[in-house]
Amino acid sequence: MPEPRTFPLVVASVEDVTPHMRRIQLTGPSLEAFEYFPGQDLALGIVRDDGSIIRRRYTIRRFDPGRRLLDLEFVMHGDGPGIRWAQAARIGLSIEAIGPRGKIGLVPDANWHLFAGDATALPGAFAMMEALPAGVRASAYLQVSDYGEGQPVSGDTNKTVTWRYESVDEAPDSLVAAVSAPGFSPDGGHAYLAGEAALVSALKAALLAGGWAADQVSAKAYWNHGRANAGHGEPEVKA
Repeated sequence: MPEPRTFPLVVASVEDVTPHMRRIQLTGPSLEAFEYFPGQDLALGIVRDDGSIIRRRYTIRRFDPGRRLLDLEFVMHGDGPGIRWAQAARIGLSIEAIGPRGKIGLVPDANWHLFAGDATALPGAFAMMEALPAGVRASAYLQVSDYGEGQPVSGDTNKTVTWRYESVDEAPDSLVAAVSAPGFSPDGGHAYLAGEAALVSALKAALLAGGWAADQVSAKAYWNHGRANAGHGEPEVKA
């Protein structure tokens, strides 16, 4: 597992890939020897108005080692320090990152892979799905705000995404029902769950009740409804 390091970076580009998902590319000479595995994140050191630094963690969407370009994606909702930084991001803006962080990655001996979560789970789910070899089956079930938030995943026809929309579906029940539908066999599979803490807990409980073993499920809460994450970037309440 790569050891976390501190990387001085600058913003190389800013792009809104959907109305509520902003992709920010970071670059810098320190990325020349950068190594990570899909599913890991970076902790950005965001300077607040009083000069103190607060950390916010974002999953690495992709990395181009030849061009030293590292993509992070930000769900543009709420009013936290990370969102305010992403709103103000411009080319040339400096940011310090610590990483790579995180222990959840692809399980190499799984026959197929299941991903589920809210919009914050999308960058990690897509990064891991696109890293899988051709022919390996992967299914993602992702809940986003509305129809405009869907994104295509790269890869072969064995990589599929099923969308749920908060604007038309009751959250989180419809997503939980989707991953716990009858006939959804856990045999040989591994599940990766991420997003809001209560949703992750509900998804994990549904899978375990449906016959998944505990060691077949990797779960990670990214945030809590109505509660800011701690200064180091982790949610105060775990899933």
